[in-house]
Amino acid sequence: MKERCFVIKLIIISILLIAGCASTGSDVVRITNVEEEKKPISGLKASDLAILEEIKKSSVKKDGVDNGISNVINKTRNFSVAEYIKLHPDADGRGTREYVVGGNDVLSITVYEEKDLSRDAVRVSADGYISFPLIMRLKVEGLTISEIGELISTKLAEGQFLLEAHVSVMVTDYKSKQYLVLGAVKKPGSYPLSANERVLNAISKAEGIEQTGAGKKAKIIRTENPNTGSQEKIVINVDLQGVLQGTDQYSNIFLSDKDMLFIPTAENFYIIGQVKNPGSYPLIDREISLVEGIGIAGGFTNIAARNRTRIVRVENGVEKIIEVKVDAITNAGKKIHDVIIQPNDIIIIPESFF
Repeated sequence: MKERCFVIKLIIISILLIAGCASTGSDVVRITNVEEEKKPISGLKASDLAILEEIKKSSVKKDGVDNGISNVINKTRNFSVAEYIKLHPDADGRGTREYVVGGNDVLSITVYEEKDLSRDAVRVSADGYISFPLIMRLKVEGLTISEIGELISTKLAEGQFLLEAHVSVMVTDYKSKQYLVLGAVKKPGSYPLSANERVLNAISKAEGIEQTGAGKKAKIIRTENPNTGSQEKIVINVDLQGVLQGTDQYSNIFLSDKDMLFIPTAENFYIIGQVKNPGSYPLIDREISLVEGIGIAGGFTNIAARNRTRIVRVENGVEKIIEVKVDAITNAGKKIHDVIIQPNDIIIIPESFF
């Protein structure tokens, strides 16, 4: 009798060990590169296979603009806003900064003690000079408006024309600096850079976001140290949704001359096959898991091969197939093995053979 009980215990332990092995994460989720294993997607109708190929082709041009922008972004050093501001504290959009005057800007200059010297429309020449009564030509390019006021006051004093003059300078027409806004905005194009121009100002000038929506992150492609031997382009990643919703003003940083602000279209994932509402769905506000994504698409149909769910994903130019046993996640409560959906993921739910 004791021997029989001992054998039964061994059997129970063996069963538990086998069950434990069967529920490992590697059995729930399996990832292979397409180059390693070129298996056809079984259980899909011809129409679904055609949709799959169409999605793959369209996702290559997902940016909606010249693919050159994507190439620049991928090949250029990327910074978060926090990383960039750590290197350049003056870029912090929470404060203010003075505009630096350049060629073709138009200035209004007021001399309070001598109104006859005041001028409403003083154009800065292409080479950075202005003409001003009594002083003649004056180099102002590269100076802030307060520095120009101090310079005019100093020159008037040096010439014994007016001592301790109070001079105020304003920019009435910004012409020297430009930036680009491209992507998912209603009016993409080039815009003059004015004082304290931030990301949100630029989006407003471009008449806001397109109805199709924008992605989570905007990209500022910036030229550092322009016209020098150390000139280089960098990319600053901006929390676009935080800026638009007013929850992240830290990311609403100043723009610079020759910046390109790129607003990507809303990132989507795709789900085809045996779900109630196959189609394209946006990834905007938060992370979405595979199980949640299937729920968003209305859930499985009654002929879905739930445990042969696949995700087609491209990472660093390599196509991967992620096979997921969904029932092992939902029925066994193994949420830890759920897969977070990435932009452009294609979720495939094949038809059951039985």
